[in-house]
Amino acid sequence: MSQPDASPAQPDTAQPDTAQPDAALTHDVREFARRRPRPFALLGSELALVFRRRRTWAMLGALALVPILIAVAVRLTTGDDNGGPAFLGDITNNGLFVSFTALTVSIPLFLPLTVGVVAGDTVAGEASHGTIRYLLVAPTGRVRFILVKFAGAVAFCLAATLLIVLVGAAIGAVLFPIGPVTLLSGTQVDGWSYAGRALLLALYVTLSMLGLSAIGLFASTLTSVPVGAMAATVVLAGASQVLDQLPQLDWLHPFLFSHQWLGFGDLLRDPIAFDSFGSNAVLQLGYVVVFGALAYSRFASKDILS
Repeated sequence: MSQPDASPAQPDTAQPDTAQPDAALTHDVREFARRRPRPFALLGSELALVFRRRRTWAMLGALALVPILIAVAVRLTTGDDNGGPAFLGDITNNGLFVSFTALTVSIPLFLPLTVGVVAGDTVAGEASHGTIRYLLVAPTGRVRFILVKFAGAVAFCLAATLLIVLVGAAIGAVLFPIGPVTLLSGTQVDGWSYAGRALLLALYVTLSMLGLSAIGLFASTLTSVPVGAMAATVVLAGASQVLDQLPQLDWLHPFLFSHQWLGFGDLLRDPIAFDSFGSNAVLQLGYVVVFGALAYSRFASKDILS
């Protein structure tokens, strides 16, 4: 008579059923921790997007050439009486003036051109690539999206002006003597004091580009073609400067966003006067508020199909 099968039942058969939910729960917790909202993740992604593009580096390279070309031209023509602006002659006595001269030359055309390209591409560029709806699903929110895009344009403005100042100081030190700087008020300061003033100049010029950046952001919400927004922003920058030169429109000049672009002379006096800095800040803040609100209003009511 055969013995009944007395092999014990497998005691571990139920363990996978109880262990699997724990493993799945652990995986979900880790996934949530990895994907939890990070306040500055979108800003970091935007900055990486702006400064990763070859176009951005090409524009920064072109801006860096401005002080180099000025310094080389002055160096090669030293001793020739060409009747140029007085501050070009000051470069031969002190290379630190290259930064100031390069900023003065870049503000009317080169900086507005590059800022218009970056600001005009903020929203329209995402629309042309069909990535806006994916960013909003993140979730990002439309207010945060607009703020981050504007912050990316401001970061480019700061990088561009600092690059001009630093390259100007470097090439000036290589080609010309460096010494105490004579300010517009007639007093002399050492190189370190002038370096602080050069930093203030860069901040002033960055501040001057905020209004144009806000205008470009608004133009970028009106179209899905980045080139159109870029062109509109650059044209408005030129039109504002033309209007600022017409004496018949004196009443309009204080309200033009370009009116204070070259008003940084107070920073080169002793003591430093911040009157023009404050006036420029109020003017640019007004443009940022108005066109920032228009940009959000347009973007908030826009059907995101791309």
